[in-house]
Amino acid sequence: MNTIPDVAALNAELRAAGSHLVGNDEVLRSVLAGCGDCIKILDLDGRLQFMSEGGKRVMEVTDFLLLKGCPWPDFWQGQGNVEAQAAVAAAREGRKAQFSGFAKTAKGNERYWDVEVSPIFGPDGKPSQLLSISRDVTQQRDLQSRQEWLTGELSHRVKNTISMVIAIANQTLRGEGLLGPRDAFTSRLMTLSRAHDVLTRSSWTAAAIEVVVDAALAPHRTGQDRFKVSGPALTLEPKPALALALAVNELATNAAKYGSMSDPNGSVAINWQIDTASELPTFIFTWQEFDGPPVSPPTREGFGTRLIVRLLANDFRGDVSLDYRPAGLICRLTTRLKDLEVHPL
Repeated sequence: MNTIPDVAALNAELRAAGSHLVGNDEVLRSVLAGCGDCIKILDLDGRLQFMSEGGKRVMEVTDFLLLKGCPWPDFWQGQGNVEAQAAVAAAREGRKAQFSGFAKTAKGNERYWDVEVSPIFGPDGKPSQLLSISRDVTQQRDLQSRQEWLTGELSHRVKNTISMVIAIANQTLRGEGLLGPRDAFTSRLMTLSRAHDVLTRSSWTAAAIEVVVDAALAPHRTGQDRFKVSGPALTLEPKPALALALAVNELATNAAKYGSMSDPNGSVAINWQIDTASELPTFIFTWQEFDGPPVSPPTREGFGTRLIVRLLANDFRGDVSLDYRPAGLICRLTTRLKDLEVHPL
């Protein structure tokens, strides 16, 4: 491994900015002093040889001579020490290594660092020293931890609220005549709860579409693999993810009552894809039923149908069609990618 081409490219960029910048000690001093990262040079055994002025500042070092020659991995405790030693060993062999962990500053204040250790190659092309760059990410980690706690607390309260609503519904919708509506209402709430769980795991940033679909199908699976699910790895924003979960649950419920899943030989194919053949790339989601009883269009539009069509159309900003073919229902959602936050993984 050799870094000469990188150095040449850097000098070319500096020369383009100003010929006096190449080899200018003041430029190097300003960069090292102004950088907020802790830049260190270690010998091949991992002993501290140099620390940048900016590094001394973030590490709260007043006298570097007291630290010079100390084994750098000893600044880390527990697993951090193990990873620091491994990083030194990797860089000594010519490889770059990265890890994160807690380490105290010279004044004893604990910080959380993102660390990169890489080799510095000598004229013979072999590592002669090691470069360690540590970035203080304590504040970002604290913010992330707080966000995760808040998300978990919100999820807990939502689940409590859903449980309370289910209990109220069970008490309100009593009697054999209301058993169907009560079960449908409870099923929809439980689907919403499972979709919330999926989004909570990603701190409500996005959810993998296959995880959303799987969670919605969970109560309808019989262990016979009658749902055939396929499609590329994609993530959905929270709003369309919730809409898709509710729609898939509704389609599965209807299939169990009237469609292919009411027949022991029936099955459902669920597929999504990105069509790039047209000028505007399109996201297509398809639900297709097979080998069930003959299908005919309903005589009236029920709440479930309205939920499927309107919810998907609104939250995906696309078009939804329900094709009641005799061989089996086909539900298709089509939307332009530019109208929907869908991200390939």
